[in-house]
Amino acid sequence: MLKKIAFSVLLLAMASLLVISCGGGGGGNNTANTNESGPGEKPAFQSAGDEGTITGKILFTGAAPAPKTIDMGQDPVCVSSATEKTTEDVVVKDGKLLNVFVYVKSGGAVDKFSFSPGGGVTLDQKGCRYHPHVLGVMTKENIKITNSDNTTHNIHPSPAKNQEWNQSQTAGAAPLEKSFARQEVLIPVKCNQHPWMKAYIGVLPHPFFAVSKDDGSYTISGLPPGEYTIVAWHEKYGEQTQKVTVGAKESKTQDFTFNATSAYAPGSLKVEPALVLN
Repeated sequence: MLKKIAFSVLLLAMASLLVISCGGGGGGNNTANTNESGPGEKPAFQSAGDEGTITGKILFTGAAPAPKTIDMGQDPVCVSSATEKTTEDVVVKDGKLLNVFVYVKSGGAVDKFSFSPGGGVTLDQKGCRYHPHVLGVMTKENIKITNSDNTTHNIHPSPAKNQEWNQSQTAGAAPLEKSFARQEVLIPVKCNQHPWMKAYIGVLPHPFFAVSKDDGSYTISGLPPGEYTIVAWHEKYGEQTQKVTVGAKESKTQDFTFNATSAYAPGSLKVEPALVLN
């Protein structure tokens, strides 16, 4: 009889433990599972109306390397239509460096929130060059690739973290629609048909990036208050990093300076040289 009573008590104890472990009778565990973003996901960013701006210039010191003339003789269309026939890996105007990709690497809102993809960007092929030479896009954002030339081009991105693809586009063909699913800075793009054609695509999970313009300036707007790590990346001179704190509705200035004698960092992105005439 005593054995039966002891066995019954043991069964009751085990049943109580099962109820507790499954969350029965306790509200704490149920509340923890009400995250609308899902396990491991960041909540969607909601503007508070207090966003700030980071602006600056990309300065260049020392003697800029002279651009080299590109041999486009393999395609008569390129010879006749191209208005620019020099290399564009280093473009300096009035002591300012162009085509520098400036982006928020980490900190503040980019670590806390997710952001919806933008409305799309365009990569054009005109005069047997990619326009723009450096392009920023968000993950999963649509990239429309167009061919404005009267010749066939070949678009071949070589990513390390995204899917590689290689596709030809004839003159007058419909635009190609592409996107990249993962963050990657930066993806080199080449044209197998015209080896001097190069472009770079920076893919980020947020919209806080810019490319230095003809006057060397850049602007990153709509940035929520916080402390951020900002990176300026150039295909030949590597990257530089700065810490910037942005207050509510504040406009901060952050310049970067690259030097002509700067060595390219070991392990950095390697690119194939264009065919040039010395």
